[in-house]
Amino acid sequence: MILQGQDLTVHASTTTATASTGGTLDATERVCTVDEHNVPTERGHDRATMRQGRLWHRATYCLVRHEAPHLPHNPQDDIYVLVQRRSNLKDYYPNRFDPTPGGVVGFGESYTDNMVRELQEEMGIHCQMEDDSKEEQEATFSSSSTATLKKLFTFPYEDEYVRVWGEFYECTYRGTMHDLKLQPEEVVEVIRMNIKELQHQMKDSPDHFMPDSIHAFQLYIQHQGNLKVHRRFLKGSSDDLERFLVRPKLQAIFFDCDDCLYFDNWTTAQRLTNKIDEWCVNKHGLPSGHAYQLYKQYGTALRGLLAEGYLEDTPEAIAEYLEAVHDIGVEGLIQPDPRLRQVLSSMDPTIPRYVFTASVATHARKCLQALGIEDFFHPTIIDCNVCDLETKHSTHSFAKAMQVAGVRDPQACLLLDDSVTNIQAARQVGWRSILVGKIARDSGQPLSTEHAELEIDTIHEIESVLPEVFVGHDTTKEE
Repeated sequence: MILQGQDLTVHASTTTATASTGGTLDATERVCTVDEHNVPTERGHDRATMRQGRLWHRATYCLVRHEAPHLPHNPQDDIYVLVQRRSNLKDYYPNRFDPTPGGVVGFGESYTDNMVRELQEEMGIHCQMEDDSKEEQEATFSSSSTATLKKLFTFPYEDEYVRVWGEFYECTYRGTMHDLKLQPEEVVEVIRMNIKELQHQMKDSPDHFMPDSIHAFQLYIQHQGNLKVHRRFLKGSSDDLERFLVRPKLQAIFFDCDDCLYFDNWTTAQRLTNKIDEWCVNKHGLPSGHAYQLYKQYGTALRGLLAEGYLEDTPEAIAEYLEAVHDIGVEGLIQPDPRLRQVLSSMDPTIPRYVFTASVATHARKCLQALGIEDFFHPTIIDCNVCDLETKHSTHSFAKAMQVAGVRDPQACLLLDDSVTNIQAARQVGWRSILVGKIARDSGQPLSTEHAELEIDTIHEIESVLPEVFVGHDTTKEE
């Protein structure tokens, strides 16, 4: 295969090495084998044993960005990368194209030492780690270095032939193509390609590329997209930099209702609070403000009323209470929102959208109708009744929401909510989440949480931080 759309190509010098079927140039080399958690084994294994036994091991991967202002047709906003074609002598996928060159880490060798060595040996690229001081970088560039190197993430990969813990780097190479010195036993040629064209060719002809490199490249694109929208790399998520995984496609998006789908300076929320307080005062003579104390102690005022015997624990009594305290008119408070309607109409229609509220379905439906967006949501509203009167931030409520949506993978669920408590609960159960609103209701102070992967001021900004769920998003575009 010849890569189409290539810009410049460098070939290795003629070599006297001969190819062998099923062989390897360094079968006895001792490599760093690890367990499934990336913990090194005590003595490692020779390369042949590692390959034959499909043992977990360490390897490096690198996207080499070529910044060459001396070349024509290289606008600043375009990205070019260097793609290797592997030698026929390689023991793993010989003669395949490799968009993320690297190598198997040797026993007793660090990831970084291996990456620096592989780039120097295979292509003659001398690297300086980007986090070194500026003075050290300039001193190195003045002598031998033409590239900077930075670590991005670590990831596991396995298929029917290999199991590897890879560490991914990005190299920025500033030399010319003619400066490259290829190691013919390892690399037949290096091709300079536009990254968008490379993505198209990997998608159209995956059998011509190394499978683990395709996977690593996909992770790189995801990583760059995260940086562009300022997504947090949260521990325990698919975006954990120590165990970076391909983020699963969303199967359901859950929207909180009050102060999330709309914002009216908490006027509606205050009316609901006042209604509950009035019910407690008028029905049971409780002091004003006691309902809020019950809410803080039990998670909801309803649970507090039941626990302390102020409300009979029967379906009829509970339904009467919920109807009474949510009987507020939203007309005049919540106005139609054409801008939000446009945002929702642009979202991928194959991803179901649910309202997930601590209130009741009748109130949430009135809000949707007032906003003019009811038709964009699943008819089932996940409210306190669906969640068996549990607090919204309980594990049970999230399980019920997944049950209603028919989703089994928590990472395929996304919550948009204005409550940091709900956001924290979402992370604990494995959901992805976006905090909507950056001002706290009670204090008026800036609001933030380390548990949200993204934070936005209003719901209208969702397209700018979550472009992948909108129709027309260019998945081939490097973020």
